[in-house]
Amino acid sequence: MTVISRPGRSKRVLVGVVGKPNVGKSTFFAAATLKDVQIADYPFTTIKPNMGVAFLRTKCVCREMGVTDKPRNSVCVDGNRLIPVRIVDVAGLVEGASQGRGLGNQFLDELRQADALILVVDASGSTDMEGRKVPAGTNDPVKDIEMVEREFDLWVFGLLKKDWQKTSRSTEQSGGKIVEHLANRLSGLSVALGDVETALLRLRIRAEKPSKWTDDQLMSFVVEVRKLTKPSLIAANKSDLPTAGGNIDRLKQTGRRVVPCASEAELLLRRAAEHGLVGYTPGDSSFSIKAPEKLNPPQSAALAMVQDRVMNGYGGTGVQDAINGAYFGLLNSVVVFPVEDETRLSDKSGSVLPDAFVMKGGSTALDLARAVHSDLADTFLYAIDARSGKRLSADHVLGNREILKIVSGGKRG
Repeated sequence: MTVISRPGRSKRVLVGVVGKPNVGKSTFFAAATLKDVQIADYPFTTIKPNMGVAFLRTKCVCREMGVTDKPRNSVCVDGNRLIPVRIVDVAGLVEGASQGRGLGNQFLDELRQADALILVVDASGSTDMEGRKVPAGTNDPVKDIEMVEREFDLWVFGLLKKDWQKTSRSTEQSGGKIVEHLANRLSGLSVALGDVETALLRLRIRAEKPSKWTDDQLMSFVVEVRKLTKPSLIAANKSDLPTAGGNIDRLKQTGRRVVPCASEAELLLRRAAEHGLVGYTPGDSSFSIKAPEKLNPPQSAALAMVQDRVMNGYGGTGVQDAINGAYFGLLNSVVVFPVEDETRLSDKSGSVLPDAFVMKGGSTALDLARAVHSDLADTFLYAIDARSGKRLSADHVLGNREILKIVSGGKRG
């Protein structure tokens, strides 16, 4: 893999990697980012949250537009653009984390700014609720998911419940709106006013009399807000182990988005690719051995097992699919290519299609201008679609793989 030297352009979205201890979260994170993290076969290996840069894989516009230049903030491999995105791996959550058990509140707090969650579970069922080893197939990963989400919900519930009666009564007496109070209280969790209104509407909870809400109603509200603002998918890790198949089927029966994953296989392939031993790009359904003479017997055996159990069994390791699923599936993200010269598709220095920006679904041309540079947003006039030449207004909703020029009334200093 080519080293990315400028990952800072993709700081608009954050995905959290969560789960109970010892399910392979840190391996998933290391495989996605190639960042050295402590990986061990016991609970609470991760003490501090790990922030890293993974890659979003999407079809580039280079071949369509006849471009051969190398991009600036990302890598293009055989027409596939690998764009740096942020993910954070937090310590494993155990039952009681919302009350501070284990490494509880500290790491629940680290998930405040996450826009989506990848819930990593041990699909082989070989770790108990505390993350300790048990005979394979004896633990239920469905219950693990329920526990992790319950602890997150209880933590948020505790934040709201602390002074609920006083706040709800004073809001009623002053003629204030409880939706505004809730939005302010939860703003640190990236919860907006519209999210609060949507949750209450879906639950048919009356906003006029919050002092009459029961604890069950308040908890239902918390759960609904989590679903709205922290959508999640399940990374069914250790999918290459014999006991994983049945559990993966059970996980899918819950109606959740499930991605079978083999994080150790992905980490092996990416490190082998770094050393020139194999040909592999994250998300590929196969790999090629470039230098068989450099492989020792254990390495050859490991790669053969990956081919048999992972590539042949699932069509890939699933790690890239989980990252793409979080950004494209959960957040409806789009990739946009901003340029300064819409005819040459270049920036002012002549670099062609230099950058690729990952934007949340529903983002506008004005949002893109703000992401490129605040001055562009402050003096925004219009955008130009490089394909059609059409002028686009500030409220134009960005489409995937659009190539846009931002026209402003000022100059960036």
